Amino acid sequence: MADDSGDKTEAPTPRRRTEAREQGNVARSQDLTAAILILAAMVLLNSFGGRLVTALKTLLAEMLGPASLSDSSTGPALDALFRAVLLVAGALAPLLLGIAVVAILANLAQVGLNFNPGRLTPKLAALNPFKGLGKIFSGGRGFVRFLMDLFKFLLLGTVGYSAVRDRIATIVMVQQLSFTQIFMLGADVVYAIGIRVGIALLFMALIDFAYQRWRLEQELKMSKQDVKEEMRRMEGDPKIKQRRRQIAIQTAHQRMRKEVPKADVVVTNPTEFAIALKYDQDNMHAPRVVAKGQGFMAQRIREIAIAAGVPILERKPLARALFKLVEVGQEIPEQFYAAVAEILAYVYELSGKSRLRKVS
Repeated sequence: MADDSGDKTEAPTPRRRTEAREQGNVARSQDLTAAILILAAMVLLNSFGGRLVTALKTLLAEMLGPASLSDSSTGPALDALFRAVLLVAGALAPLLLGIAVVAILANLAQVGLNFNPGRLTPKLAALNPFKGLGKIFSGGRGFVRFLMDLFKFLLLGTVGYSAVRDRIATIVMVQQLSFTQIFMLGADVVYAIGIRVGIALLFMALIDFAYQRWRLEQELKMSKQDVKEEMRRMEGDPKIKQRRRQIAIQTAHQRMRKEVPKADVVVTNPTEFAIALKYDQDNMHAPRVVAKGQGFMAQRIREIAIAAGVPILERKPLARALFKLVEVGQEIPEQFYAAVAEILAYVYELSGKSRLRKVS
């Protein structure tokens, strides 16, 4: 029979997932980002590449033209340099901005918004080449990753060759073509290779991302003992919670023994709730709840009130409403003024206490 305390058979708790995410331990495939960037770059080049070619053509025509070559002064040269920078930057802007946006979205789609400064801390040990070779040839995950990278390299090489295979004869005879034809052929070859490699890499990256998520899920799994320990940390040790509860009950009892004898009246349900009310016209705007309780605590309030000679009146709806709506130390809301004033007037009349001013 397996040991429940050691076998990691339980799904990770939300807290464990959150801690792993804060430490940067998330499922992420670098190949997926690379594949999306390659495909995006090809699409953007196909859409905006013409602007870049036109900008470069214009730039070369201006810089190598007779007017530019015949003028050796520095002023026009600086102006030409500034114009060249603006011309090329304007042509490259859609490409660079598009690639940057795609890169951000690709990472957000995998891990969401998760900034971890600790991952930016440089680790000198990672620069040790012998340590990296040890991971590769010592077996385990490093060796598996090496084999996967080797397979990926061979597959992408094959896919890239498939894009060139039908164009080899044209490439060999390229010296017979004009400059424009050579440029168009090169662009066509690069585009075909990029699209095929991007699609193949995207397919492998999706498999790798699914594997990374599965591996992370296995790493985060917990044993039953781990779950118990985490619940204890989150909710507190049961012994400590019991001790805190005992202290809270003792504190409540001490407050009741102190405040209930000073109350003017105790309103009950009659056995479920008990609320002790006090009204001091000089210091209070309205009657105040000085103690309240339910069940056993209500019984204790009644016992203390009886011992101190505090009147006890049964008012079921009022007792229930005061218990739910008013906390100890708070004055009663205006909606209860009339009912409480009637009770206090009755109590004062029975006890012979002088009538106080009307609760306003």
